[in-house]
Amino acid sequence: MKILGIGNAIVDVICKVDENFLGQNNLTKSTMKLFFDELEFKNLLKNLKIEKTVSGGSVANSIVGISQLGNEVGFIGKVSDDSFGEKYEEGLKKENVKYFYSKKKEKLPTGTCLILVTPDSERTMCTFLGTAGKINENDVSSEAIKKSEIIFLEGYLWDEGEPRKAFDKAINNANKVAMSLSDLFCVNRHKPHFLNLVKNKLDMTFANEQEIRSLIEAKNFEEVVNFSKQLNKLMVITRGEKGAVAISGNEVTEIDIQKYLKIVDLTGAGDLFAAGFLHGYINNLSVKQCLEKGTEMSSKVIQQIGARL
Repeated sequence: MKILGIGNAIVDVICKVDENFLGQNNLTKSTMKLFFDELEFKNLLKNLKIEKTVSGGSVANSIVGISQLGNEVGFIGKVSDDSFGEKYEEGLKKENVKYFYSKKKEKLPTGTCLILVTPDSERTMCTFLGTAGKINENDVSSEAIKKSEIIFLEGYLWDEGEPRKAFDKAINNANKVAMSLSDLFCVNRHKPHFLNLVKNKLDMTFANEQEIRSLIEAKNFEEVVNFSKQLNKLMVITRGEKGAVAISGNEVTEIDIQKYLKIVDLTGAGDLFAAGFLHGYINNLSVKQCLEKGTEMSSKVIQQIGARL
């Protein structure tokens, strides 16, 4: 198998809202808020009109994108044996993704992410992790990991305790490890651990400029470039309107964004960028071609609703 993703198995529930809704519910635009109270989360959802539901989660979105490009891929993520869990598994199988997890009835329901899209196309996420956040080392198949060329992890999944053990087991059994830093709040919550992973455990890191600058406390992008050169690993950084850059040793490759796009929804832009880049990487394309494929995929997904093509 080419790539095995390990991440939060979350059903995405996409809704359109106005700016006032965010203020009324104390939500910060373009960030991800974790909900720990199931009732509070359900109350938020009950007044909204659902546009679409998808078997989501950041790395799962990337894995589906890689599958759509014709590669053999798999995914590990924890769901409960409930209606959302069933939908989740079906959704992945429809996309030719091998699902390496046997669901059973859990104390917590299958994870859900409410994606609120404002008129400016920005997305604000409210996540109730449910059982997804309870992944442990027994949920992670060493055999599936060893048979994969690369494993792709998400920062969202990392947490002290059981998820960390699952992470460690995955990394220790992997041939090559790629990871997405996922989200600025995520980076700030786990800074020393993420920095250790980037420096010592990962072969490839995906981040946006905000995340990587926060991680290494860089004053400007030049400091990010210098840090990445010293690592001698592959750092892939998206920079919004400034395009994207890949840094490997002293080699710095940059690419511009695609212009004149009709942006509808930025959900999944980073996930699909990673999908395009990884597709190029496993098919031995040049770093520039990998960046181009990533940009092509992310440009497509932001011109529609949702994180899937």
